[in-house]
Amino acid sequence: MKLAIIGSGFAGIGMAIQLKKAGFDDFVILEKDDDLGGTWRDNRYPGCACDVPSPMYSFSYELNPGWSRLFAPQEEILAYLRRCADKHRIGPHIRYGSTVDLLEWDDDARHWRVSLTDGEVLTAKAVVSGIGALHVPSVPSIPGADRFGGTTFHSAQWDHSCDLTGKRVAVIGTGASAIQFVPKLAEKAASLRVFQRTPPWIQPKPDFVLPRWARAVLRHVPGAQRVFRNAIYWVLETRATGFTINPKLMAPQEKVARMHLARQIRDPELRAKVTPDYTIGCKRILLSSDYYPALAEPHVDVVTEGIAEITETGLVTADGTAHDVDVIIYGTGFKVTDALAEQHIVGRGGQKIQDAWADGIEAHHGTTIAGFPNLFMLLGPNTGLGHNSVVFMIESQVQHVMSCLRLLREEKAEAIEVRPGAQRRYNDHLQRRLGKAVWNEGGCKSWYLDENGVNRTLWPGFTFEFWARTRRARRRDYDLSR
Repeated sequence: MKLAIIGSGFAGIGMAIQLKKAGFDDFVILEKDDDLGGTWRDNRYPGCACDVPSPMYSFSYELNPGWSRLFAPQEEILAYLRRCADKHRIGPHIRYGSTVDLLEWDDDARHWRVSLTDGEVLTAKAVVSGIGALHVPSVPSIPGADRFGGTTFHSAQWDHSCDLTGKRVAVIGTGASAIQFVPKLAEKAASLRVFQRTPPWIQPKPDFVLPRWARAVLRHVPGAQRVFRNAIYWVLETRATGFTINPKLMAPQEKVARMHLARQIRDPELRAKVTPDYTIGCKRILLSSDYYPALAEPHVDVVTEGIAEITETGLVTADGTAHDVDVIIYGTGFKVTDALAEQHIVGRGGQKIQDAWADGIEAHHGTTIAGFPNLFMLLGPNTGLGHNSVVFMIESQVQHVMSCLRLLREEKAEAIEVRPGAQRRYNDHLQRRLGKAVWNEGGCKSWYLDENGVNRTLWPGFTFEFWARTRRARRRDYDLSR
């Protein structure tokens, strides 16, 4: 085949749609699971929803007037992706149950050998990795975890056969997933202990049901959906000033979060436990209007002591206190930089991706990597956002990939590869900007940073900047070989 896409989430489906629009039909999508959807297929925990307004968390060319809420729940987002795939006839291109084990560039044949875990080897002229950043669950290594006699699972692998009604439940972690499912657990569990390492900054979630008349306007009034989406885009985009220009500009955001906390938690002891001591935005800002009230329930406890071990009956904290529970749920997020760095990819001259990234993961526009011809990454290094929708970033990257493919066709070349100098200049500039941003200067440690404290995850600017830089591949940045 000409092209292989890995993954069928927003990135993989978005890439496939643009290929079809361009009249390109010779491609396959390799999906490890038995359904499409990526993170929205995997995460089915109670309360799972998007924390970006739905009109922005969708493709710009496939607006949806039927969202039930401003912030769509998981099942609606998954249904939206399925409709997009059906409309553009992507289904026949997807091979389910196809887990990619190794990508290896053949210098002589000028193509990629794609090895699957079942032993099958495919060949493709080009490969687009759309595996995303949030697909490998991160489970902390806690002594004695394998001894626990109750039920244990990660939020991305929710055990729906486990009835939590009347159970004693422990939740480890207080990230974006946990603040969505903790309120749902508080409604069922007899007791709930939330083990918190670092409190997050939380702002009220301005969510509401979109009334029938509003959906009718969006569906039938020409241009209404586009105006609504554009308004949301620019409101979200204004938040980038504090994130990337000067952390002091985050003060209004922090004031909103502090007022929200003061309104919802009256107990001064509990309020002190959940008040962060770092600049807002240093870690992901979370949105919730029901998390704090759940923590204030009499049968819910917030435990800030570190976990020393897990026993047959529960958890023991560093102060020696035993917490006996029936169920342990990990709300500890995902491996982000590790998931990228642990891929099995061998490029030109037998170079492994780990060797290319010995000094840290990086790419040109988060998409192409020197030494790895005809390989494109969607949501690669430094394409994540703290203020807007990553679907916008995916669309920008897809256009960049399409531009690279057009260069190949126009010059009748077999391989395209970013020049090392172009990649170096881009990332040096990127890291200089990140060094002044709130993620590096805010006084916290987060999953945005690698083991050396370097931000390998986020884009340090406005999204329209990224769009302008990536919309067309600059010929001088690339080597094309025939």
